[in-house]
Amino acid sequence: MFRLKYLTRKQEAQMHFAIRSQALSISMIALVVMLLSACATTSQLHITNQALATDLEPLALKSSGIAFITPSSVTGQEEDKQALALAFTEVMKRVRPDLRIVSLPETLGAINRAGLAGDYKQMFEDYPLTGIFSRDTLQKVSRVTSARYLAQLKLGGFRQESKSRWGIFGVRIVETKSASLRLYLQIWDGENGLIAWEGGQELTSAHESLYEDPISFKTAVEQAAIELVAHLP
Repeated sequence: MFRLKYLTRKQEAQMHFAIRSQALSISMIALVVMLLSACATTSQLHITNQALATDLEPLALKSSGIAFITPSSVTGQEEDKQALALAFTEVMKRVRPDLRIVSLPETLGAINRAGLAGDYKQMFEDYPLTGIFSRDTLQKVSRVTSARYLAQLKLGGFRQESKSRWGIFGVRIVETKSASLRLYLQIWDGENGLIAWEGGQELTSAHESLYEDPISFKTAVEQAAIELVAHLP
């Protein structure tokens, strides 16, 4: 009987010790999370810009307007073209309220309403082979949108990554989220068919986070758009 009672007390002691250890572990994890939440998040943003104004006079965009046409993209990211145009246009309207900007849906609607869908399609089919948009079609698009300048975005690539920085007691605490984006913008003169302005950007953004959410495509495009639009005359 004495031995049985001793074993029971030993088991109880082991159980209490396990409970205290678990409670301590949870408390330490909670403390670490609170400390990390209170600390400023380390963010890094690296941007490489290249812009060339070939035939775009100061105030030209303000006086003549600009319309967005269908973007192009690398293979595998064709579905991002609409989101790209939408995010970029929103930023441009916010940063440059002095400009009359025709969004991509408005441009496509005007083209279809004017019966120019066939010409528009042919212009884009020829572009990968020549790197040139047909002047005649540009003039027609410019006329139906009432915007002299036509903007085309090109998505050169987008990549998201997530790496664990460190954890405690086997629990992942901090992750480094990163995204890289290559984006180009060409502005065509709808009157003479010339490239009036072009710019390109390579953007890499990274930050440490306690959460699972990656840096979104929209966020990366908005960051790139702010930088590119800042170089417009």
